[in-house]
Amino acid sequence: MKIQTQTALLFTFLAAAVILLLNGVIYYAASRDSSNDFKKRLELRVVVASKIYFEKDTTSTATYNELREQYLEKLPNEKEYVITVDQRSGALQIPQGLKLPETFYKQALAGSSTAYYDHDGVYYAGIQHKSPEATNIVVKSAVNMYGLQALRNLERILFIAFIGKVILVFTVSFFFSRKAFKPFRDIIARVKSIGVENLSLRLQEKKGKDETAELTRTFNGMLDRLETAFDIQNNFVSNASHELRTPLTTIIGEAEITLSRARTPETYQAALQAILKEAEKLEALTTALLSLAQSGFNKKKENLAPIRLDELLFDIHATISRIDPDNQVRLHLQDIPLDDSKMTVTGNAQLLKLAISNIILNACKYSNNQDVIVRLSYQSGFVVLVVTDIGIGIPDAELQHVFVPFFRASNTGSFKGYGVGLPLALNIIRQHNGQIHVASEEGKGTIVTVQLPVMTNA
Repeated sequence: MKIQTQTALLFTFLAAAVILLLNGVIYYAASRDSSNDFKKRLELRVVVASKIYFEKDTTSTATYNELREQYLEKLPNEKEYVITVDQRSGALQIPQGLKLPETFYKQALAGSSTAYYDHDGVYYAGIQHKSPEATNIVVKSAVNMYGLQALRNLERILFIAFIGKVILVFTVSFFFSRKAFKPFRDIIARVKSIGVENLSLRLQEKKGKDETAELTRTFNGMLDRLETAFDIQNNFVSNASHELRTPLTTIIGEAEITLSRARTPETYQAALQAILKEAEKLEALTTALLSLAQSGFNKKKENLAPIRLDELLFDIHATISRIDPDNQVRLHLQDIPLDDSKMTVTGNAQLLKLAISNIILNACKYSNNQDVIVRLSYQSGFVVLVVTDIGIGIPDAELQHVFVPFFRASNTGSFKGYGVGLPLALNIIRQHNGQIHVASEEGKGTIVTVQLPVMTNA
């Protein structure tokens, strides 16, 4: 069931409940008013009946009879009862066929007010008439037929009105819910039309801060990221195939030329050395590609553990010293806080070591082993690593492409590399919920900043 239909039904159910409650209140009020009105009419009759039965003045009795005949219409099934109370024992002489609860007689004998009782639509009203000679209870009974008929008519009207209101509410709510969800249907139709072949298409954004505008902007942002990811993937595949094809072509060509005719041992040795050199390039490139592909690890499947980043940095410095004994890496750790927890992150030690090593080795390589300063500090819930070199730098126009696989700046032609170090580091840092930023000025050097969130206790 569509959400717009669910919304219309939910609103209809709520409205129906409110209407039903109002109908109940209306019916209860009408029933109570009808009952009270009938009780008053019955009370008037029982008072008149008491005057007629026990009035000694015949003139007054005749007057009451005349008034009753002229102004008090006969009620349906109207009956009169006179109950005598024994003066000595207090026993009641109840006429045959009159069955009322004891509370009714007690209330009537109290004399303070008229006693009322109703059962199965028959109403009873009783008052006490007390004289020196005797005490009596005069009771009048009648059926509230007109009231019951009016209530039945009211029931019918309320039921028909309830059905009509529910239908009207559902129709109106369905119309408005359909109108309210129209922007979402337009978004769905537009999104369905977007595929790999037309990722450049975007949803039409509307001004405002409502949910529709926010959803549109979110979809467009997602499409931007998807388009960028596809472009990067296409660029990656294109460059990877090119980079892999070059050494393979050299190896195959060198082998074919060498095998085309007999050669001297020296020639064979030179050809094998050339093949070995290209094979080493191919092996290094393959390793880099595998590392880049595997850097998008699934954190749920990795063995994540607490890592002291200052200790990891010492380990990385020792490894770099073995790889490049001439490095000029300087660790500046004076800003490390005394609290060890502020230097501890959650992650995979091998991957973080690989990412940070690539950043520092790049700084060493592109600065021709000049001073590389590595600073470690804590800032607002993050461990911050800053690597600064005074190397060749990156041209401003090319700085935005440094994280694209196989991209190499135009001034790096004399340096060996494949352009996968920073993209690999970016993937690893992002998988650890961190951030990486590069600032550079051509001819003056580069600053790479890495931020990793500290481990929480939760």
